[in-house]
Amino acid sequence: MIVVTGGAGFIGSNLVAGLEARGVNELVVCDRLGQGDKWRNVAKREIADLVPPDRLLDYLDIHAREIECVFHMGAVSATTERDVDLIMRENFTLSLALWHWCARHGVRLIYASSAATFGDGAQGFDDDGSIGALERLRPLNAYGWSKHVYDRRVARLVDQGDVVPPQWAGLKFFNVYGPNEYHKGTMKSVAAHIYPRAARGEPARLFKSHRPDYADGGQLRDFVWVDDCVDVMLWLYDNTHVNGLFNVGTGAARSFADLAAAVFVALGREPRIEFVDTPAEIRDKYQYFTQAEIGRLRAAGYGRQFMPLEAGVSTYVRDFLAAPDPYR
Repeated sequence: MIVVTGGAGFIGSNLVAGLEARGVNELVVCDRLGQGDKWRNVAKREIADLVPPDRLLDYLDIHAREIECVFHMGAVSATTERDVDLIMRENFTLSLALWHWCARHGVRLIYASSAATFGDGAQGFDDDGSIGALERLRPLNAYGWSKHVYDRRVARLVDQGDVVPPQWAGLKFFNVYGPNEYHKGTMKSVAAHIYPRAARGEPARLFKSHRPDYADGGQLRDFVWVDDCVDVMLWLYDNTHVNGLFNVGTGAARSFADLAAAVFVALGREPRIEFVDTPAEIRDKYQYFTQAEIGRLRAAGYGRQFMPLEAGVSTYVRDFLAAPDPYR
């Protein structure tokens, strides 16, 4: 049995699909579905059980002998969320309880961290998981901090020789885009936001730059296709000896203007872009540059190449956004 927390969410539901495609038929999804269309993310999957997060630990206790691996993708992921107590309950307290449960029961744990832990990038984007390296990072928002404080706690537990899961890996996902992100509202990828306007022949809207060293639309991010994230997780699942904290990104930053142009080209349209002011409430929490350093992932043995931006966006538009059924 494999448990995927956040399994009806964006990355989680794509992982569930990837595991099912491999023939795993005992898949447990831990998530909240709410009143919207999030359920559609797993509507095509065969799942063994659906567990609400507040019942997760009880469920794990009952099924401890059956569980082989936990993929912990569940989190409050909105960078604009203001309820920090909620963020910490979901992203730190529950995550830490899950770490200890997996350690006690000898269950493998692969969990989602985030590139938001790097803050403005002043300290670079090295996925060094040591105590000293992590303490230098300064996340820009409560979401990034919640992921960072968990990474730091894991580093401390490992360093002091505590009992740890038989395999553990934390993944610092960069700017992921792809199918099944539609429920995320304002937190959807820029590609998903641009598509409806581009499909109507309207200009894409991108944030203006508020820094002299970046042109409008020239802000740079490491955009990574969701299937590549899933492939890394499946590789970790196959390679039980690999432990540590790893960046998951292409290693090549691209501009928002490049991304917008790729959406228009995928639709066979001439790119059109207009620029709007960055909302004041996020202006000082905005990452102008992210780029994954993936040397540790490569050194651990992961050799597959990541999808180039134009190819990924073209696949996303053709196979999902423009399809009658956009869900995986």
